[in-house]
Amino acid sequence: MTGTTEKHDLGIMTYLAPVVADNLDRHLSLTKEWFPHQFVPWSEGSNFDGPLGGDPWEPGQSRLSEHARASMIVGLLGEDNLPSYFFTILSAHGNDGAWAEWVRQWCAEEARHSVVLRDYLHTTRAVDPIALERARMAHMANGYVNAHEGDGVLRTIMMLSMSELQARVVHRNTGMLSNDPICDRIMARLAADENLHMIFYRNLVEAALEIDPEDAMVALCDVITVFGGPAQQIPDFTALSDQFKKAGVYTSRIHIDSVINPYVRHLRLLDRTDLGPAGRKAQDRIGRYVNRIELACRRFESMRQDPQPQTN
Repeated sequence: MTGTTEKHDLGIMTYLAPVVADNLDRHLSLTKEWFPHQFVPWSEGSNFDGPLGGDPWEPGQSRLSEHARASMIVGLLGEDNLPSYFFTILSAHGNDGAWAEWVRQWCAEEARHSVVLRDYLHTTRAVDPIALERARMAHMANGYVNAHEGDGVLRTIMMLSMSELQARVVHRNTGMLSNDPICDRIMARLAADENLHMIFYRNLVEAALEIDPEDAMVALCDVITVFGGPAQQIPDFTALSDQFKKAGVYTSRIHIDSVINPYVRHLRLLDRTDLGPAGRKAQDRIGRYVNRIELACRRFESMRQDPQPQTN
């Protein structure tokens, strides 16, 4: 990070500090205390092989569909790597004041998610526990590399606002498609948390747009047009994501309809008129990106509805 970027970050953080404090108070007034152990069907559990001499895991023991397992593994590994996110964000935001208080609150709430997901998956024998633990070790050993590290705190905030929205959608769809009411209840609880987290970060983005619309629009363009979310750094992410794409947990259509378009509309990114040359260029690029993704989705859907005959 350059000295100029650090100076700009300090200015942004100073301007946003009261917004962070206000939104932290708002968040604490809305968030609900809940306990992971109350969501887990402990009576279904049994010992695994190893020191306790239980039964080894076998694929047939899982009552979850393959796509639900894949989606929950991705979600759990993302939550497991919170120490890396915590370090990355605090390095940008500082270790004192409202910023630090929020990051600690956020990470504590997200940690509940990893607890309930792992306990559910282990108790119901939904996944191979040895493979899951090895994936956790590999993911945490690799850490988390912020794609916008060095680009300033603003892009980190924007990335998080979109990541939380994406997580809300994935959690909710995973639960509804799991064919397990207990899983559905867990994922709905997680989605409710992620929604509040998304609103917190999105409110900061709105404030940044009012403080400096030009710079904020350029930053948003950088984030939106390459957004994939931190889960992409999970081991075997491509293979896992293919499973829940096929099942409709998270597809390109869902990405544009449930994440990109609502985000762009809420922030009125394509309607702003208070921009200079760089901001207007970024605004135009966002609009073209949205149109391009929409067109690609329509083409793909058309091909699925009207498949071309195969020739030898």
